[in-house]
Amino acid sequence: MPDPLPEAAMHANTDRLWDLVEAHAPQAIALSDAVWAVPELNFAETRSCALHDRALRDAGFHVTPGIASLPTALLGEAGRDGPTIAFLGEYDALPGLSQQAGATTHRPLPGDGNGHGCGHNLLGAASLLAATALKAWLAETGLPGRVRYYGCPAEEGGAGKAIMVRAGVFAGADAAITWHPGSFAMVLPPVSLASLRVDFIFAGRSAHAAAAPHLGRSALDAAELMNIGVNYLREHMPPAARVHYAYLDAGGSAPNVVPARTTVAYSLRAPNLAEMHALAGRVRRIAEGAAMMTETTMTCAVVSSMANLLGNRPLEEAMQAQFERLGPPPFTTADRAFATAMRATLDTQQIATVFRALNLPVRPDMAVCDTVIAHVPERGRAMMGSTDVGDVSWVVPTVQALGATSAVGTPLHSWQMTAQGCSALAHTGMVHVAKVMAATGAELIRNAALLERVRATHARQIARHPHISPMPSGLP
Repeated sequence: MPDPLPEAAMHANTDRLWDLVEAHAPQAIALSDAVWAVPELNFAETRSCALHDRALRDAGFHVTPGIASLPTALLGEAGRDGPTIAFLGEYDALPGLSQQAGATTHRPLPGDGNGHGCGHNLLGAASLLAATALKAWLAETGLPGRVRYYGCPAEEGGAGKAIMVRAGVFAGADAAITWHPGSFAMVLPPVSLASLRVDFIFAGRSAHAAAAPHLGRSALDAAELMNIGVNYLREHMPPAARVHYAYLDAGGSAPNVVPARTTVAYSLRAPNLAEMHALAGRVRRIAEGAAMMTETTMTCAVVSSMANLLGNRPLEEAMQAQFERLGPPPFTTADRAFATAMRATLDTQQIATVFRALNLPVRPDMAVCDTVIAHVPERGRAMMGSTDVGDVSWVVPTVQALGATSAVGTPLHSWQMTAQGCSALAHTGMVHVAKVMAATGAELIRNAALLERVRATHARQIARHPHISPMPSGLP
Protein backbone atom coordinates (compact mmCIF):
# COMPACT_ATOMS: atom_id res chain seq x y z
CA MET A 1 0.00 0.00 0.00
CA PRO A 2 1.48 3.40 -0.91
CA ASP A 3 2.73 5.88 1.67
CA PRO A 4 0.97 9.23 1.91
CA LEU A 5 1.90 11.62 -0.88
CA PRO A 6 3.31 15.08 -0.08
CA GLU A 7 0.58 17.64 0.57
CA ALA A 8 1.10 19.51 -2.71
CA ALA A 9 0.99 16.29 -4.73
CA MET A 10 -2.11 15.16 -2.87
CA HIS A 11 -3.92 18.40 -3.73
CA ALA A 12 -2.88 18.17 -7.37
CA ASN A 13 -4.16 14.61 -7.55
CA THR A 14 -7.41 15.54 -5.85
CA ASP A 15 -7.99 18.46 -8.18
CA ARG A 16 -7.43 16.14 -11.14
CA LEU A 17 -9.96 13.75 -9.64
CA TRP A 18 -12.49 16.58 -9.50
CA ASP A 19 -11.81 17.26 -13.18
CA LEU A 20 -12.61 13.62 -13.89
CA VAL A 21 -15.90 13.95 -11.99
CA GLU A 22 -16.80 16.94 -14.17
CA ALA A 23 -15.80 15.02 -17.31
CA HIS A 24 -18.20 12.16 -16.50
CA ALA A 25 -20.95 14.38 -15.04
CA PRO A 26 -23.09 14.63 -18.21
CA GLN A 27 -23.57 10.85 -18.30
CA ALA A 28 -24.43 10.78 -14.58
CA ILE A 29 -26.95 13.60 -14.96
CA ALA A 30 -28.57 11.77 -17.87
CA LEU A 31 -28.73 8.60 -15.76
CA SER A 32 -30.32 10.45 -12.85
CA ASP A 33 -32.97 12.05 -15.06
CA ALA A 34 -33.72 8.72 -16.76
CA VAL A 35 -34.29 7.02 -13.41
CA TRP A 36 -36.43 9.96 -12.24
CA ALA A 37 -38.67 9.36 -15.27
CA VAL A 38 -39.34 5.68 -14.41
CA PRO A 39 -40.04 5.71 -10.63
CA GLU A 40 -40.26 2.14 -9.30
CA LEU A 41 -40.97 0.79 -5.83
CA ASN A 42 -39.21 -1.67 -3.51
CA PHE A 43 -37.66 -4.69 -5.26
CA ALA A 44 -39.39 -3.76 -8.54
CA GLU A 45 -36.74 -1.31 -9.81
CA THR A 46 -36.29 -3.29 -13.04
CA ARG A 47 -35.82 -0.40 -15.46
CA SER A 48 -33.84 1.69 -12.99
CA CYS A 49 -31.45 -1.17 -12.29
CA ALA A 50 -31.05 -1.82 -16.03
CA LEU A 51 -30.11 1.84 -16.54
CA HIS A 52 -27.40 1.53 -13.87
CA ASP A 53 -26.20 -1.75 -15.37
CA ARG A 54 -25.76 -0.10 -18.77
CA ALA A 55 -24.01 2.95 -17.28
CA LEU A 56 -21.52 0.71 -15.44
CA ARG A 57 -20.75 -1.33 -18.54
CA ASP A 58 -20.32 1.82 -20.62
CA ALA A 59 -17.83 3.08 -18.00
CA GLY A 60 -15.79 -0.14 -18.21
CA PHE A 61 -16.86 -1.87 -15.01
CA HIS A 62 -17.27 -5.62 -14.74
CA VAL A 63 -20.91 -6.07 -13.75
CA THR A 64 -22.47 -8.86 -11.71
CA PRO A 65 -26.27 -8.61 -11.80
CA GLY A 66 -28.68 -10.15 -9.31
CA ILE A 67 -26.31 -10.25 -6.32
CA ALA A 68 -27.68 -11.58 -3.01
CA SER A 69 -30.39 -13.30 -5.09
CA LEU A 70 -32.07 -9.92 -5.58
CA PRO A 71 -33.02 -9.33 -9.23
CA THR A 72 -32.67 -5.55 -8.90
CA ALA A 73 -29.32 -5.53 -7.08
CA LEU A 74 -26.00 -5.41 -8.90
CA LEU A 75 -22.26 -4.99 -8.41
CA GLY A 76 -19.84 -3.15 -10.69
CA GLU A 77 -16.13 -3.63 -10.02
CA ALA A 78 -12.87 -2.34 -11.52
CA GLY A 79 -9.20 -2.04 -10.57
CA ARG A 80 -6.50 -4.29 -9.20
CA ASP A 81 -4.87 -5.09 -5.85
CA GLY A 82 -4.78 -2.41 -3.13
CA PRO A 83 -7.66 -1.19 -0.95
CA THR A 84 -11.23 -1.82 -2.09
CA ILE A 85 -13.53 1.20 -1.88
CA ALA A 86 -17.28 0.58 -2.14
CA PHE A 87 -19.80 3.20 -3.26
CA LEU A 88 -23.43 2.54 -2.35
CA GLY A 89 -26.20 3.59 -4.72
CA GLU A 90 -29.99 3.44 -4.54
CA TYR A 91 -32.75 3.97 -7.09
CA ASP A 92 -36.11 3.06 -5.53
CA ALA A 93 -39.00 5.54 -5.46
CA LEU A 94 -42.05 6.09 -3.25
CA PRO A 95 -45.80 5.69 -3.87
CA GLY A 96 -48.07 8.69 -4.14
CA LEU A 97 -45.36 11.29 -4.83
CA SER A 98 -45.68 11.72 -8.58
CA GLN A 99 -45.05 15.33 -9.61
CA GLN A 100 -44.33 17.42 -12.68
CA ALA A 101 -40.64 18.29 -12.87
CA GLY A 102 -39.86 21.86 -11.87
CA ALA A 103 -43.46 22.76 -10.98
CA THR A 104 -43.84 24.92 -7.87
CA THR A 105 -47.44 23.83 -7.35
CA HIS A 106 -48.66 20.32 -6.68
CA ARG A 107 -49.17 18.75 -10.13
CA PRO A 108 -49.17 14.94 -10.02
CA LEU A 109 -48.36 13.20 -13.29
CA PRO A 110 -50.81 10.71 -14.82
CA GLY A 111 -49.98 7.08 -14.19
CA ASP A 112 -49.22 4.95 -11.18
CA GLY A 113 -48.44 7.84 -8.83
CA ASN A 114 -44.87 6.84 -7.91
CA GLY A 115 -42.25 9.56 -7.51
CA HIS A 116 -38.68 10.13 -6.39
CA GLY A 117 -39.66 12.02 -3.26
CA CYS A 118 -36.46 10.97 -1.48
CA GLY A 119 -34.08 11.75 -4.33
CA HIS A 120 -32.78 8.23 -4.93
CA ASN A 121 -32.48 8.93 -8.65
CA LEU A 122 -29.76 11.41 -7.66
CA LEU A 123 -28.33 9.14 -4.99
CA GLY A 124 -27.49 6.26 -7.30
CA ALA A 125 -26.22 8.47 -10.11
CA ALA A 126 -23.83 10.49 -7.92
CA SER A 127 -22.42 7.37 -6.25
CA LEU A 128 -21.85 5.81 -9.67
CA LEU A 129 -20.25 9.08 -10.83
CA ALA A 130 -17.84 9.04 -7.88
CA ALA A 131 -16.96 5.40 -8.58
CA THR A 132 -16.40 6.12 -12.29
CA ALA A 133 -14.13 9.10 -11.59
CA LEU A 134 -12.11 7.17 -9.00
CA LYS A 135 -11.70 4.30 -11.46
CA ALA A 136 -10.36 6.71 -14.08
CA TRP A 137 -8.06 8.37 -11.49
CA LEU A 138 -6.57 5.01 -10.53
CA ALA A 139 -5.88 4.26 -14.18
CA GLU A 140 -4.12 7.62 -14.62
CA THR A 141 -2.03 7.48 -11.44
CA GLY A 142 -1.20 3.78 -11.63
CA LEU A 143 -1.98 3.36 -7.95
CA PRO A 144 -3.26 -0.06 -6.87
CA GLY A 145 -6.84 -0.10 -5.71
CA ARG A 146 -10.27 -1.49 -6.48
CA VAL A 147 -13.54 0.38 -6.92
CA ARG A 148 -16.94 -1.17 -6.39
CA TYR A 149 -20.37 0.23 -7.07
CA TYR A 150 -23.26 -1.51 -5.34
CA GLY A 151 -26.71 -0.93 -6.80
CA CYS A 152 -28.93 -1.43 -3.75
CA PRO A 153 -32.70 -1.92 -4.07
CA ALA A 154 -35.51 -1.28 -1.63
CA GLU A 155 -34.09 1.16 0.89
CA GLU A 156 -37.58 2.55 1.46
CA GLY A 157 -38.67 -0.01 4.03
CA GLY A 158 -37.52 -3.12 2.16
CA ALA A 159 -34.05 -3.22 3.78
CA GLY A 160 -32.31 -4.34 0.59
CA LYS A 161 -28.85 -3.71 2.02
CA ALA A 162 -29.64 -5.82 5.10
CA ILE A 163 -30.38 -8.74 2.77
CA MET A 164 -27.15 -8.01 0.90
CA VAL A 165 -25.19 -7.95 4.16
CA ARG A 166 -26.71 -11.28 5.16
CA ALA A 167 -25.58 -12.72 1.80
CA GLY A 168 -21.99 -11.56 2.40
CA VAL A 169 -21.66 -9.47 -0.77
CA PHE A 170 -19.66 -6.75 1.02
CA ALA A 171 -16.83 -9.13 1.94
CA GLY A 172 -13.46 -7.72 0.94
CA ALA A 173 -14.50 -4.07 0.99
CA ASP A 174 -12.24 -1.83 3.10
CA ALA A 175 -14.61 1.12 3.32
CA ALA A 176 -18.08 2.08 2.09
CA ILE A 177 -19.01 5.59 0.97
CA THR A 178 -22.48 6.90 0.24
CA TRP A 179 -24.67 9.99 0.59
CA HIS A 180 -28.22 11.23 0.67
CA PRO A 181 -29.90 14.17 -1.09
CA GLY A 182 -31.07 16.97 1.17
CA SER A 183 -30.73 20.66 1.94
CA PHE A 184 -27.16 20.93 3.22
CA ALA A 185 -23.57 20.04 2.29
CA MET A 186 -22.04 18.12 5.18
CA VAL A 187 -20.93 14.82 6.63
CA LEU A 188 -24.11 13.09 7.70
CA PRO A 189 -24.03 12.32 11.45
CA PRO A 190 -23.94 8.56 12.09
CA VAL A 191 -27.27 8.57 13.88
CA SER A 192 -30.24 6.38 13.01
CA LEU A 193 -32.70 4.05 14.66
CA ALA A 194 -32.56 0.29 14.40
CA SER A 195 -35.92 -0.84 13.08
CA LEU A 196 -38.05 -3.95 12.77
CA ARG A 197 -41.11 -4.28 10.54
CA VAL A 198 -43.30 -7.15 11.69
CA ASP A 199 -46.85 -8.30 10.95
CA PHE A 200 -49.05 -9.69 13.75
CA ILE A 201 -51.71 -12.06 12.44
CA PHE A 202 -54.64 -12.95 14.68
CA ALA A 203 -56.90 -15.89 13.81
CA GLY A 204 -60.25 -16.49 15.49
CA ARG A 205 -63.62 -17.92 14.53
CA SER A 206 -66.35 -16.27 12.52
CA ALA A 207 -69.98 -16.27 13.61
CA HIS A 208 -73.25 -14.45 13.05
CA ALA A 209 -72.76 -11.29 15.08
CA ALA A 210 -76.45 -11.07 16.08
CA ALA A 211 -77.77 -14.64 16.13
CA ALA A 212 -74.78 -16.39 17.68
CA PRO A 213 -72.12 -13.91 18.82
CA HIS A 214 -71.06 -16.24 21.64
CA LEU A 215 -69.73 -18.69 19.06
CA GLY A 216 -67.37 -16.13 17.56
CA ARG A 217 -63.79 -15.33 18.55
CA SER A 218 -62.95 -11.93 17.09
CA ALA A 219 -59.52 -11.50 15.58
CA LEU A 220 -60.29 -7.79 15.27
CA ASP A 221 -60.90 -7.57 19.02
CA ALA A 222 -57.48 -9.13 19.58
CA ALA A 223 -55.77 -6.59 17.32
CA GLU A 224 -57.61 -3.72 19.02
CA LEU A 225 -56.57 -4.96 22.47
CA MET A 226 -52.99 -5.31 21.26
CA ASN A 227 -53.00 -1.70 20.05
CA ILE A 228 -54.36 -0.52 23.40
CA GLY A 229 -51.66 -2.46 25.24
CA VAL A 230 -48.91 -1.02 23.06
CA ASN A 231 -50.26 2.48 23.58
CA TYR A 232 -49.92 1.97 27.34
CA LEU A 233 -46.38 0.68 26.73
CA ARG A 234 -45.36 4.04 25.25
CA GLU A 235 -45.08 5.53 28.76
CA HIS A 236 -42.57 2.85 29.73
CA MET A 237 -40.18 2.59 26.79
CA PRO A 238 -36.97 4.55 26.07
CA PRO A 239 -37.69 8.14 24.93
CA ALA A 240 -36.00 7.67 21.54
CA ALA A 241 -37.91 4.46 20.74
CA ARG A 242 -40.74 4.59 18.25
CA VAL A 243 -43.77 2.35 17.59
CA HIS A 244 -46.05 2.77 14.58
CA TYR A 245 -48.86 0.53 13.33
CA ALA A 246 -51.33 0.14 10.48
CA TYR A 247 -54.04 -2.38 9.65
CA LEU A 248 -53.33 -4.54 6.64
CA ASP A 249 -56.49 -6.60 7.08
CA ALA A 250 -59.19 -5.47 9.50
CA GLY A 251 -61.24 -8.62 9.07
CA GLY A 252 -63.67 -7.63 6.36
CA SER A 253 -66.31 -4.99 5.80
CA ALA A 254 -69.40 -6.78 7.12
CA PRO A 255 -70.20 -5.64 10.69
CA ASN A 256 -72.64 -8.54 11.17
CA VAL A 257 -69.85 -11.13 10.81
CA VAL A 258 -67.38 -11.72 13.65
CA PRO A 259 -63.94 -11.21 12.00
CA ALA A 260 -61.97 -14.45 11.91
CA ARG A 261 -58.66 -13.01 10.74
CA THR A 262 -56.92 -9.67 11.21
CA THR A 263 -53.39 -8.51 10.38
CA VAL A 264 -51.79 -5.44 11.90
CA ALA A 265 -48.36 -4.22 10.75
CA TYR A 266 -45.96 -2.79 13.32
CA SER A 267 -42.80 -0.76 12.81
CA LEU A 268 -40.57 -0.77 15.89
CA ARG A 269 -37.54 1.51 16.24
CA ALA A 270 -34.90 2.02 18.93
CA PRO A 271 -31.46 3.70 19.12
CA ASN A 272 -29.57 0.41 18.83
CA LEU A 273 -30.07 -3.25 18.05
CA ALA A 274 -30.11 -4.38 21.69
CA GLU A 275 -32.87 -1.94 22.64
CA MET A 276 -34.81 -2.79 19.50
CA HIS A 277 -34.75 -6.52 20.25
CA ALA A 278 -35.91 -5.79 23.82
CA LEU A 279 -38.76 -3.57 22.59
CA ALA A 280 -39.82 -6.20 20.04
CA GLY A 281 -40.02 -8.79 22.82
CA ARG A 282 -42.29 -6.58 24.90
CA VAL A 283 -44.60 -5.86 21.96
CA ARG A 284 -44.80 -9.55 21.14
CA ARG A 285 -45.80 -10.39 24.71
CA ILE A 286 -48.60 -7.80 24.50
CA ALA A 287 -49.82 -9.49 21.31
CA GLU A 288 -49.74 -12.88 23.04
CA GLY A 289 -51.77 -11.42 25.91
CA ALA A 290 -54.35 -10.01 23.52
CA ALA A 291 -54.71 -13.43 21.92
CA MET A 292 -55.22 -15.03 25.33
CA MET A 293 -57.90 -12.51 26.27
CA THR A 294 -59.87 -13.16 23.09
CA GLU A 295 -59.22 -16.91 22.77
CA THR A 296 -57.64 -16.36 19.37
CA THR A 297 -54.24 -17.43 18.08
CA MET A 298 -51.41 -15.10 17.15
CA THR A 299 -48.50 -15.54 14.76
CA CYS A 300 -45.97 -12.92 13.75
CA ALA A 301 -43.90 -12.55 10.61
CA VAL A 302 -40.87 -10.30 10.24
CA VAL A 303 -41.05 -8.37 6.97
CA SER A 304 -37.79 -6.40 7.15
CA SER A 305 -35.31 -4.95 9.59
CA MET A 306 -32.46 -2.44 9.70
CA ALA A 307 -29.56 -1.94 12.09
CA ASN A 308 -28.59 1.44 13.53
CA LEU A 309 -25.66 3.29 12.00
CA LEU A 310 -22.19 2.67 13.35
CA GLY A 311 -20.01 5.78 13.03
CA ASN A 312 -16.33 5.91 12.14
CA ARG A 313 -14.65 9.11 13.30
CA PRO A 314 -11.44 8.91 11.16
CA LEU A 315 -13.53 8.26 8.06
CA GLU A 316 -15.92 11.11 8.84
CA GLU A 317 -13.02 13.50 9.44
CA ALA A 318 -11.46 12.48 6.11
CA MET A 319 -14.70 13.29 4.29
CA GLN A 320 -15.07 16.58 6.17
CA ALA A 321 -11.59 17.60 5.00
CA GLN A 322 -12.67 17.06 1.38
CA PHE A 323 -15.85 19.10 1.91
CA GLU A 324 -13.79 21.97 3.31
CA ARG A 325 -11.27 21.85 0.46
CA LEU A 326 -14.04 21.88 -2.12
CA GLY A 327 -16.29 24.48 -0.49
CA PRO A 328 -20.06 24.82 -0.91
CA PRO A 329 -21.89 23.91 -4.14
CA PRO A 330 -21.53 26.53 -6.91
CA PHE A 331 -25.20 27.37 -7.28
CA THR A 332 -26.16 29.93 -9.91
CA THR A 333 -28.48 32.91 -9.69
CA ALA A 334 -31.09 30.82 -11.54
CA ASP A 335 -30.69 28.00 -8.97
CA ARG A 336 -31.30 30.48 -6.16
CA ALA A 337 -34.38 31.90 -7.85
CA PHE A 338 -35.82 28.42 -8.36
CA ALA A 339 -35.08 27.50 -4.74
CA THR A 340 -36.78 30.68 -3.53
CA ALA A 341 -39.89 29.86 -5.54
CA MET A 342 -39.93 26.28 -4.27
CA ARG A 343 -39.38 27.44 -0.70
CA ALA A 344 -42.51 29.60 -0.95
CA THR A 345 -44.55 26.35 -1.09
CA LEU A 346 -43.28 25.36 2.38
CA ASP A 347 -44.52 26.66 5.71
CA THR A 348 -42.22 27.94 8.46
CA GLN A 349 -42.58 24.75 10.50
CA GLN A 350 -41.42 22.55 7.61
CA ILE A 351 -38.40 24.76 7.06
CA ALA A 352 -37.50 24.92 10.75
CA THR A 353 -37.81 21.14 11.12
CA VAL A 354 -35.07 20.52 8.55
CA PHE A 355 -32.67 22.76 10.50
CA ARG A 356 -33.62 21.33 13.88
CA ALA A 357 -33.27 17.74 12.67
CA LEU A 358 -29.54 18.46 12.45
CA ASN A 359 -29.41 20.74 15.52
CA LEU A 360 -28.62 23.74 13.33
CA PRO A 361 -29.75 27.31 14.00
CA VAL A 362 -32.70 28.22 11.80
CA ARG A 363 -31.83 30.61 8.96
CA PRO A 364 -35.04 31.86 7.35
CA ASP A 365 -33.00 33.77 4.74
CA MET A 366 -31.16 30.71 3.33
CA ALA A 367 -32.82 29.52 0.11
CA VAL A 368 -29.97 27.20 -0.93
CA CYS A 369 -26.97 25.90 0.97
CA ASP A 370 -24.20 28.52 0.89
CA THR A 371 -21.73 26.93 3.29
CA VAL A 372 -20.21 23.61 4.36
CA ILE A 373 -21.62 22.56 7.72
CA ALA A 374 -19.01 21.71 10.37
CA HIS A 375 -18.76 18.06 11.33
CA VAL A 376 -20.13 17.31 14.78
CA PRO A 377 -20.73 13.55 15.25
CA GLU A 378 -23.59 14.05 17.70
CA ARG A 379 -25.21 16.85 15.69
CA GLY A 380 -28.01 14.72 14.30
CA ARG A 381 -29.47 13.39 17.55
CA ALA A 382 -32.81 14.92 16.61
CA MET A 383 -32.77 13.22 13.18
CA MET A 384 -33.96 9.78 14.14
CA GLY A 385 -35.03 7.89 11.05
CA SER A 386 -33.89 4.47 9.88
CA THR A 387 -31.74 3.36 6.95
CA ASP A 388 -30.35 0.05 5.75
CA VAL A 389 -26.97 1.76 5.36
CA GLY A 390 -26.80 0.95 9.07
CA ASP A 391 -26.47 -2.76 8.28
CA VAL A 392 -23.52 -2.09 5.97
CA SER A 393 -21.82 0.01 8.65
CA TRP A 394 -21.60 -3.03 10.96
CA VAL A 395 -19.63 -5.09 8.44
CA VAL A 396 -17.64 -2.37 6.59
CA PRO A 397 -16.41 1.02 7.89
CA THR A 398 -18.97 3.41 6.41
CA VAL A 399 -19.39 7.15 5.94
CA GLN A 400 -22.27 9.17 4.50
CA ALA A 401 -22.45 12.66 3.07
CA LEU A 402 -25.48 14.89 2.85
CA GLY A 403 -25.67 16.62 -0.52
CA ALA A 404 -27.37 19.98 -1.13
CA THR A 405 -29.76 19.14 -3.96
CA SER A 406 -32.92 20.97 -2.94
CA ALA A 407 -34.18 24.26 -1.55
CA VAL A 408 -33.36 24.57 2.14
CA GLY A 409 -36.28 23.29 4.15
CA THR A 410 -37.54 20.79 1.58
CA PRO A 411 -38.83 17.78 3.54
CA LEU A 412 -37.98 14.31 2.31
CA HIS A 413 -40.90 12.19 1.06
CA SER A 414 -42.66 15.24 -0.37
CA TRP A 415 -43.88 16.32 -3.81
CA GLN A 416 -41.50 19.28 -3.56
CA MET A 417 -38.55 16.87 -3.39
CA THR A 418 -39.84 15.05 -6.47
CA ALA A 419 -40.30 18.35 -8.32
CA GLN A 420 -36.66 19.31 -7.77
CA GLY A 421 -35.25 15.89 -8.65
CA CYS A 422 -34.10 16.71 -12.17
CA SER A 423 -33.50 20.45 -11.81
CA ALA A 424 -30.21 22.24 -12.50
CA LEU A 425 -30.00 22.87 -8.74
CA ALA A 426 -30.16 19.13 -8.03
CA HIS A 427 -27.62 18.35 -10.75
CA THR A 428 -25.15 20.87 -9.29
CA GLY A 429 -25.56 19.41 -5.81
CA MET A 430 -25.13 15.80 -6.93
CA VAL A 431 -21.94 16.55 -8.91
CA HIS A 432 -20.59 18.48 -5.91
CA VAL A 433 -21.14 15.59 -3.50
CA ALA A 434 -19.72 13.11 -6.04
CA LYS A 435 -16.45 15.08 -5.91
CA VAL A 436 -16.39 14.78 -2.12
CA MET A 437 -17.06 11.03 -2.21
CA ALA A 438 -14.50 10.34 -4.93
CA ALA A 439 -11.84 12.39 -3.12
CA THR A 440 -12.56 10.57 0.15
CA GLY A 441 -12.07 7.24 -1.63
CA ALA A 442 -8.81 8.45 -3.19
CA GLU A 443 -7.51 9.56 0.22
CA LEU A 444 -8.19 6.09 1.63
CA ILE A 445 -6.28 4.50 -1.24
CA ARG A 446 -3.24 6.78 -1.08
CA ASN A 447 -3.01 7.15 2.71
CA ALA A 448 -2.22 3.83 4.36
CA ALA A 449 -2.17 5.36 7.86
CA LEU A 450 -5.69 6.73 7.48
CA LEU A 451 -7.04 3.42 6.24
CA GLU A 452 -5.45 1.63 9.18
CA ARG A 453 -7.09 4.06 11.65
CA VAL A 454 -10.43 3.49 9.93
CA ARG A 455 -10.06 -0.27 10.20
CA ALA A 456 -8.89 -0.15 13.82
CA THR A 457 -11.81 2.08 14.85
CA HIS A 458 -14.29 -0.29 13.27
CA ALA A 459 -12.66 -3.35 14.84
CA ARG A 460 -12.84 -1.81 18.33
CA GLN A 461 -16.53 -1.01 17.93
CA ILE A 462 -17.41 -4.48 16.69
CA ALA A 463 -15.43 -6.06 19.53
CA ARG A 464 -17.48 -4.09 22.09
CA HIS A 465 -20.83 -4.63 20.38
CA PRO A 466 -20.86 -7.70 18.10
CA HIS A 467 -23.32 -7.50 15.23
CA ILE A 468 -26.49 -9.51 15.74
CA SER A 469 -28.39 -9.22 12.50
CA PRO A 470 -32.07 -8.43 13.00
CA MET A 471 -32.78 -10.02 9.61
CA PRO A 472 -34.08 -13.58 10.19
CA SER A 473 -32.07 -16.15 8.25
CA GLY A 474 -35.18 -17.70 6.69
CA LEU A 475 -36.71 -14.44 5.50
CA PRO A 476 -36.92 -14.50 1.68
